[in-house]
Amino acid sequence: MRITFLSTSVGPLGSGIGGGVELTLRTLAAGLAARGHVITVLAPRGSTLPNLPPTVELVQVDGALHVPSQTLDRGTKLQVPHDSVLVTMWKMARDQAERGECDVVLNFAYDVVPFVDAPLAVPTAHLVSMGSLSDEMDAAVTSALARKPNCVAMHTRAQAATFGASVLQHANIVLSGIDLANYPFVATPGSDLAFVSRISREKGIDDLFHVASLSARRVQVFGIMEDEVAWRDAQARYPEAEVHHVGFLSTRELAAQLGQCAALVMVHRWVEAFGNVAIEAMACGVPVVTYDRGGPAEIVSDGVTGYVVKADDPGAVAAALTKIDAIDRATCRAAVVAQYSASAFAERVERWLSAQATVG
Repeated sequence: MRITFLSTSVGPLGSGIGGGVELTLRTLAAGLAARGHVITVLAPRGSTLPNLPPTVELVQVDGALHVPSQTLDRGTKLQVPHDSVLVTMWKMARDQAERGECDVVLNFAYDVVPFVDAPLAVPTAHLVSMGSLSDEMDAAVTSALARKPNCVAMHTRAQAATFGASVLQHANIVLSGIDLANYPFVATPGSDLAFVSRISREKGIDDLFHVASLSARRVQVFGIMEDEVAWRDAQARYPEAEVHHVGFLSTRELAAQLGQCAALVMVHRWVEAFGNVAIEAMACGVPVVTYDRGGPAEIVSDGVTGYVVKADDPGAVAAALTKIDAIDRATCRAAVVAQYSASAFAERVERWLSAQATVG
């Protein structure tokens, strides 16, 4: 198949602004190309996709970036800026479809435009990157599935359930995956904890500082500083917590440092659609302690690859960390190899996209 990817519209690929969807897009581009497909990625100007095969073409698109949906209230109408990069990317995809240059368009943008605009000359499939955050987006997803069942994929059942029973019933669940070659296994770690995320309130930065305080363990934080106020507020509330912001790193740099950590902590205040960082950590042999909320609770096997604890309970996280050495790190790696490799992910998505192209 010739597949056109419609990238996230909130930031350039490689910037970290798009969160986990950036890794998902890059992994799928490489995985589908390895399976013989030709990929064209339409992405905002400044995007990078290093080390991908020649059958993956990156097209840089000018235009204004969109405001991330997670920063808006549920009832706020999603704004399409003047000279929108998403509208331009969508027009380019339409032109490619009309010229017969692609067989299917795979949309990664969490925005209503590709869901509600007039259909293209080829099928459009939507891989939704987050749970329900916007009433307008909920309606768009439901409407798309009503027009063409199975045109929407989600990463986990927990994510799909946030959009309602109908979406949970009809959306395709494709999980996620990573290129295991980028994540070396570390059998003997240090004592630091890891937190891999944008720095924001919905990611639970306050709870992270609380966990650091309760456990008396140093936390290495990997991710862009999106909300400095939230960071400073948490610092002020837990001055004794030893939390170090490393910053946003490339995949290989992240894996090198992540693998040295004793555990990954996930204390998200919203429903994580999947939680790529959980499988990134486990691939390095790092067990995960997560709240029982969203995708990570479906990924982590309690007592086997980490611990799943009551949501919004930093004390439960700290208690789980006292027994983290009981988790076998090789088992964590094996779990990712079995289900979350890039090739397994690409195969799941390939089956879904092939069905879209066949139905038309």
